[in-house]
Amino acid sequence: MNWSLFPYFSLTALLLWAASAITAWRGARKWTFILSTAGLAVMSAFILGMWISLERPPLRTMGETRLWYAFFLPLVGTVVYGRWKYRWILTFSTMLACVFTLVNLLKPEIHDKTLMPALQSPWFAPHVIVYMFAYAMFGAVTVMALFLLFKRKADNMPAMMSQCDDLVRTGLSFLTIGMLFGAFWANRAWGAYWTWDPKETWAAITWLSYFLYIHLRKQGVKPEAALAVLLVSFVFLQLCWWGINYLPSAQGMSAHTY
Repeated sequence: MNWSLFPYFSLTALLLWAASAITAWRGARKWTFILSTAGLAVMSAFILGMWISLERPPLRTMGETRLWYAFFLPLVGTVVYGRWKYRWILTFSTMLACVFTLVNLLKPEIHDKTLMPALQSPWFAPHVIVYMFAYAMFGAVTVMALFLLFKRKADNMPAMMSQCDDLVRTGLSFLTIGMLFGAFWANRAWGAYWTWDPKETWAAITWLSYFLYIHLRKQGVKPEAALAVLLVSFVFLQLCWWGINYLPSAQGMSAHTY
């Protein structure tokens, strides 16, 4: 498997996901799950093929992490659709998967077998994979937050806020597990579980901001204030994920910029 085959696999997966989004709007749940699962199978086949050919997990470059994000978004969309029957979630996940795929097509990055010593750890793959799933969950909940902020008088707002809480708790759980995996990886690679590296600092800020949302909801604050925290948290998440590469504080200092 090589990167030149990516357009064929990605286009097939996107067509299947788009078809599943259409069937979701038409109420054909059985076909929605069949088509969505087929798209996930196609994309996972490509990821597995790349993993075998590279002889390492395809998680090193931004292009490779975008590949995982394009996979996890439809996966999260399918889970959310199955749990809460939100028809819009599959349209959203398909559109974002399309965006990440398009970026990879327009800006392909070098994919080779080279893996720096710091990344040659058994904790590297689970850390990044769990993080990508958490990021996909937070992407979905951010769309819900925007919808609720603009539809404040929605009749089902209390129910949707509860569902929003469930998504945040799930995403925060995976984020916490990802941070623990990252600490084990850091100790193995650099001899310390936590060093307040710029990447680690923004990871902590992101974790605390989502935890703040849960705290505010427990305290019964106005939904609008809690939802605003969610939007700010998603900005922090972007800084933690890729924005750190452009921050002056990380240039030449962060061990997490490759």
